[in-house]
Amino acid sequence: MRIDAVTLATTDMSASIAFYEALGFSIAFGGATSTFTTMSAGVCHVNLTLTGSPGPWGRVIFHVDDVDALHERALAAGLSPRHPPRDADWGERMFAITDPSGHDLSFARPL
Repeated sequence: MRIDAVTLATTDMSASIAFYEALGFSIAFGGATSTFTTMSAGVCHVNLTLTGSPGPWGRVIFHVDDVDALHERALAAGLSPRHPPRDADWGERMFAITDPSGHDLSFARPL
């Protein structure tokens, strides 16, 4: 089985939507003026819920077909990944980035 969706708190819905759109997600439900938005990319879904203060810290790991291409897309969109793609000791090619609400995201592909 797989994780269908992860819900993350945000204090700025518009900034969070723009961030996830830059990574290839699109709005499936809600939008910039909503208190709840679902962003989708293939079978991966990120729910964003508007809150007055950021929720607890979390990490989400997405498996993607091409880690390097997604990294280039993030750079082209003006985003700031924490490091370039690398082959990790645990057997994945990956890079990490932080969303506007401080959640850690990793995009990876098994080696």
